[in-house]
Amino acid sequence: MSLKGKTAVVTGSTSGIGLGIAHALAGAGCNIVVNSFSDTEDDHAIAKGIADEFGVEARYIQADMSDPDQCRALIEKAGSCDILVNNAGIQFVAPIEEFPTEKWNQIIAINLSSAFHTTAAALPVMRKAGWGRVVNVASAHGLTASPYKVAYVAAKHGIVGMTKVTALETAKEDITCNAICPGYVLTPLVEAQIPDTAKKYGMTEEEAKEKVILERQPSKQFATVEQIGGTAVFLCSDAAAQITGTTISVDGGWTAL
Repeated sequence: MSLKGKTAVVTGSTSGIGLGIAHALAGAGCNIVVNSFSDTEDDHAIAKGIADEFGVEARYIQADMSDPDQCRALIEKAGSCDILVNNAGIQFVAPIEEFPTEKWNQIIAINLSSAFHTTAAALPVMRKAGWGRVVNVASAHGLTASPYKVAYVAAKHGIVGMTKVTALETAKEDITCNAICPGYVLTPLVEAQIPDTAKKYGMTEEEAKEKVILERQPSKQFATVEQIGGTAVFLCSDAAAQITGTTISVDGGWTAL
């Protein structure tokens, strides 16, 4: 599945799922634009590391994904955008009546609206090139719900809906748009939560993973960032040229329940 010569812009890609997707696309030959809001030496070092490891062009572009103008400027600064991966996201947990308005606004902006703005900016670039792939990182929570995650669930359901609209508007072109819906993925952030979860429930770490964190994931195994990355590469390949407007769940059976 060679994507040599293509350029992929991956939002929120200095860690976790976004970085895993960036690595997978670089491994398939893509040039990579890495993104976060922080603009540190470490951010630029991540891009250099991708370039050195995979022999592709890679650079870091700062953009605050809660800012519509910066979302659109990210695509403009990238210059080329054959593949857009909308991955940036945050989470906050609280009952609806206690959910802070500023957290609702922030989650909707970063998890949903940013993908609208980057897609709106990228589609003309893809149309000019005659080829494009949009991969939206949704969630199992884009297809089902959990309590106390009202903004996240609303945003991810919105991402799935936007995926369908984007696919319909590009259906007669060599452009596709699909959503990946991960369940629990073993990212550094999740891994760091395991000891505290075990302590809270008086369990071993293995028990905490199986009985608490992976309670709703029937496989009782985390997905990996490499698996999410591999799914993204497939969706960008010629093998997936007629797959558009749909979701692919990588959730150990969660949404089959």
